[in-house]
Amino acid sequence: MLELKGIYKNYNAGSVNEMCLFDDFNLTIPDGQFVSVVGSNGSGKTSMLNVICGSIPVDKGQILVDGTDITAQKDYVRQRVIGRVYQDPSKGTCPSMNILENMSIADNKGKPFGITAGINRSKVNYYKEMLSTLGLGLEDKLYTQVGSLSGGQRQALALLMSTMTPIRFLILDEHTAALDPKTADIIMQLTDRIVHEKKVTTIMVTHNLRYAFEYGDRLLMMHEGRAIVDKEGQDKTKMDPEKIMHIFNEISIECGN
Repeated sequence: MLELKGIYKNYNAGSVNEMCLFDDFNLTIPDGQFVSVVGSNGSGKTSMLNVICGSIPVDKGQILVDGTDITAQKDYVRQRVIGRVYQDPSKGTCPSMNILENMSIADNKGKPFGITAGINRSKVNYYKEMLSTLGLGLEDKLYTQVGSLSGGQRQALALLMSTMTPIRFLILDEHTAALDPKTADIIMQLTDRIVHEKKVTTIMVTHNLRYAFEYGDRLLMMHEGRAIVDKEGQDKTKMDPEKIMHIFNEISIECGN
């Protein structure tokens, strides 16, 4: 279980641009839950992900995993149990390396370093089998530089790589926003399949309200560092998309988006 308790976060403290984003923010996410998060720009969506991942420190409050306080834990330590896919396809992979090299790095995440070969050749067929499940023909491009792949192929690879090792949490930061609609749909279908196969607790930030409704067990709408809508299970299923769209549009206009 992931818990954010009494989180406070100020930006630009002591300056004329000081802004209090989180003011006693609380959130509990049970194991295995798939949470879709929507909200206007500046609502706190990505900041919440960064707080969970340890990318930004909090001014006050606790981050708990199964009751253990990880608030002071460094981000690189948290990454051992967190997989993250970014909006920019180039951030989740190394473009100058080929697919095999990228997968080998991901496969060694969290393992001790030593003077050994970076690539385990005995796993080549295993990697090909994993790539074939994406349905994008990447299993035949194992020695192709990742930088030459399409954005959709790179994002699919990044998604696969982020879940290659045992993780507790999968963080998806608008991971379909840079893709065309058809490719974004493919990535979302892959996302849904991987999340359910791995049974991994997932938090997905998206600007696509259709994806927020179609995917996940729970929907959060953030505004000014608060969850103004929080529905899960049947309550989420029964939600009126037009009503949520109306709330979203009102907030977006209010924020000047």
